[in-house]
Amino acid sequence: MDGTKRGRGRPKAWDSKSTQNTIKSLDRALEVLVQLGEMQGGTLSEIAGALEQSPATIYRVLTTFHGRGFADFDAQTQVWNVGAEAYLTGAHFLRRTSLVERARPIMRALMEATGETANLGIERDGKVLFLGQVETHATIRAFFPPGTASAMHSSGIGKALLSRMDDKRQRQVLVAGQMERFTEFTLVDPEAMIADLKITKARGYAVDGEERNLGMRCIAAPVYNVFGEAVAGISVSGPTSRITLDRIEALAGPVMEAAQQLTRATGGNHRPAG
Repeated sequence: MDGTKRGRGRPKAWDSKSTQNTIKSLDRALEVLVQLGEMQGGTLSEIAGALEQSPATIYRVLTTFHGRGFADFDAQTQVWNVGAEAYLTGAHFLRRTSLVERARPIMRALMEATGETANLGIERDGKVLFLGQVETHATIRAFFPPGTASAMHSSGIGKALLSRMDDKRQRQVLVAGQMERFTEFTLVDPEAMIADLKITKARGYAVDGEERNLGMRCIAAPVYNVFGEAVAGISVSGPTSRITLDRIEALAGPVMEAAQQLTRATGGNHRPAG
């Protein structure tokens, strides 16, 4: 014995990359299920064409899934769809998913890639509630410990979440928060803020340019749930001496990618609602 302790529930050859550890027919069947979900329904010929497989093969797979409730078939339209059992199985994953736990490695990678502090926050009672942070190694840094609450209109994450709300909800949050002025750069006029949020929504990321603290800048992007609703935000924040105006666009890419990674990691839909 080599003294190596392997995890329970997996065989000795788990780490082998050989094809003998995969079931090809199962792998192909799962491709059909994934394709069915991406197409949001389709006829037998459409599904077979998309996967470049024979209709006879696809039919056998779909019939098997149908028998277990993973696929539905509408005899009138001849359209196949993902079945209720697939949703119920996926719901088990969602129930065990922790946003904070899933975010941690993504935030750490974002901090390493940008050199700036990475933050995670959600909306609670009209404010941004920070859930986690991975601090940069640099001496000058932003600090938002978990449990800290901040006004949405002056926060990068807050503006990212506001940008995905409908007009009525936006105004409710902005009016209720009374849009306190923190610096000379804080937007306190609702109409000016709504105009800024339209720009934010169109480009996919928000910018807090010294709107909460002078000398600090933040770039944030929304994280979506299974319904395509923005439920959290990821950001990087740091001093304006490092996050200069001409560096914003370069940092926005990694921030948006991190938000998309967390969306996927928590079973969310990266196609925003609305």
